[in-house]
Amino acid sequence: MTAVDAPTSLTYLRPATATEEDLVARFQPVFDRIAEGNVERERNRTFPLEQVQWLKDADFALVRVPEEFGGWGASLEQTYYLLALLAEADANVAHVWRNHLAFIEDRLNARPSPTNDRWFQRFRGREFVGGGWTEANNGTYATIKTTVTREGDHYKVTGAKFYATGSLYADWLDVIGKGEDGSLITTLVSRHQPGVVLTDDWPGFGQRTTASGSATYRDAVAHEGDVFPASERVVYQGHFYQTALLAVLTGITRAILRDGIAALKSRGRNYPQGLDPVPALDPQLLQVIGEVSVRVFSTEAALRRAANSLDRIAAAHAAGDVALRDERATAGEVAVSQAQLAIIDGVLFAATHIFGALGASATSEETALDRHWRNARTLASHNPVAYKARILGDYFVNDKSPVSSIARLGRGGQGN
Repeated sequence: MTAVDAPTSLTYLRPATATEEDLVARFQPVFDRIAEGNVERERNRTFPLEQVQWLKDADFALVRVPEEFGGWGASLEQTYYLLALLAEADANVAHVWRNHLAFIEDRLNARPSPTNDRWFQRFRGREFVGGGWTEANNGTYATIKTTVTREGDHYKVTGAKFYATGSLYADWLDVIGKGEDGSLITTLVSRHQPGVVLTDDWPGFGQRTTASGSATYRDAVAHEGDVFPASERVVYQGHFYQTALLAVLTGITRAILRDGIAALKSRGRNYPQGLDPVPALDPQLLQVIGEVSVRVFSTEAALRRAANSLDRIAAAHAAGDVALRDERATAGEVAVSQAQLAIIDGVLFAATHIFGALGASATSEETALDRHWRNARTLASHNPVAYKARILGDYFVNDKSPVSSIARLGRGGQGN
């Protein structure tokens, strides 16, 4: 990684220069260390603060940043694949990175400026972004109550948010509120000030250490350069957030297969109805493992297809071709929605049916295999998958654009 002067092109986006092999070689050892304590953290609801710091120290935050600006030069397809490998190690740790990577994508898509250069300096300094946009108390974007008010040379942010994923790990919190003219404004608020209160009150039965609880802002200060019109955020923002969830779900599917294979190998006896006294040689139990392996294959393929569609949107945006960008954005909506349906179906099948090969001992709290279903079911509930097939069908049969319909369903799963 080397850092140079600010770019002279339309955006900071660049073609990928990293190879997947090099990226995996760099980060897989860190992922392996994170995996070592995953079960214990799940059982005890221990926040992986140290593990997130390991990733910061390894500059995982810069994986998508071009090499010339101090990063690793990964494509979106490569970035999401790494996120899936991280989720295989710990689905909670992987989810923590979603808001940070999304804000970096915003800065990469933005026009070069001293403000954006300053943010890249912060990224290189290992400063981390968390937070969430969802209003507390069942508020919606249409009834948003969080306010961003200018006061002299700075801004004041007041409001309450929930689903503030990654907030307890963060230096900066990404907050959306209404300006004095009623427009939506994105504000990056320093976590380390008296006006910010973070509460670990996430009640979900899965993803319990992602710090997805409440964030309250009372006259929290934000400075010039840390405030952006929400309309300027990356055009594939919803796609980005949703695909990050799909990467975590893909990683969970991989973990299910890994743990299922290990558990079957360790089984010491079989049922009388079995086809072999050794469980690991029983053809029917092996069939279950084979079926789960197919779900791993299909989820990985769907994730890559969706991620590649985002790379294509980004390339059109970097070239300044608005018409091509918008055309590819529609294709991206279709690909990400299809991937969502395929991946959720695959991971929930795997998380349920793996127990068919393992027997009653697999339900032990010591192995915590239930974490895979709980985490997957929680993530799969973030964005309303029930509507997606109908919207896709309307697109294919009646040529109705899926963009406006899917956009109304939310920002890729900040919670509902």
